[in-house]
Amino acid sequence: MDTSLKIESLMQKGTAFFPGAVGPFADNADSLFYFIFWGSVIIFVGITLFVGYFLLAYRRKKDSQLATGQMTHNTLLELSWTVPPTILVLIVFIWGFKGYLHMAVPPLDAQEIHVNAKKWFWEFGYPNGNKAIGELVVPINTPITLIMSSDDVIHSFFVPNFRIKRDVLPNRYTKLWFEADKVGNYQVFCTEYCGTGHSAMSAIVRVLSAEDYKAWLADANSGDELPLDKLGEKLYTAKACVTCHSTDGSVRVGPSWKGIFDANRPIKGGSTVKGDENYLRESIVNPGAKVVVGFENIMPTYAGSLNDREISALIAYIKTLQ
Repeated sequence: MDTSLKIESLMQKGTAFFPGAVGPFADNADSLFYFIFWGSVIIFVGITLFVGYFLLAYRRKKDSQLATGQMTHNTLLELSWTVPPTILVLIVFIWGFKGYLHMAVPPLDAQEIHVNAKKWFWEFGYPNGNKAIGELVVPINTPITLIMSSDDVIHSFFVPNFRIKRDVLPNRYTKLWFEADKVGNYQVFCTEYCGTGHSAMSAIVRVLSAEDYKAWLADANSGDELPLDKLGEKLYTAKACVTCHSTDGSVRVGPSWKGIFDANRPIKGGSTVKGDENYLRESIVNPGAKVVVGFENIMPTYAGSLNDREISALIAYIKTLQ
């Protein structure tokens, strides 16, 4: 993921309750929320004033210590607290159910993108074979269906601007669709606690014009013209390595890449291994094989997510970080 991209602010555009609205679901969801919110405010204020009036108008006085009469039944009063709330509940139900059906049934011509969740990143697979980590790129005004699954635990895909959220489960698929109507970059969160790196499991949705999207598809997997170390530097952010590994020696969830090449690495179990090309490659495709002392075995495998040239590129980049 390119961390230099400017992401749409969740605070500057929008309201006190919601970030800026994008797509076909946002306006309906916001309108329903405000209907319920202001309706509740009006009812609360009305009941409070009503109760206050009765407290003052019918308070007990010194010359009236006992009730002079007792009400046992009032049809109009009972209808007034039964019929209007029932109508309001039906309005909310019908309004919400229509919105749910709209969100649940994607258009037949929607473009499908596969989403694979792992601790702790999002991987997106496109119909032409392109793959991107931490960055979902879509064309504007085009319905997109996300077919999502998890490699490990339950995650949850949430884009606040689009008002869409769906759990991502291991060993099964869940679906979600949207259509972005504004060009920009929008924040993706995981909203199901999934372990130590949960707060860092973010991504962006890049909404491009039709022409820019075609150009991105053509260029997405290019990189053959780059030297290996330069390609590795690009992949460091594009493949979300930056989430857990620093390049300046600072410690994050995983070991820093600075100075690890050819260095002796203390491994859990009491042994030591040299940080050569074979060790680095094994750490990428089978990270649990040799876990460095002081860290947990939490890194997902990148086997299948990176091709051989990309693995070699990352190793070449690590070599430069001495």
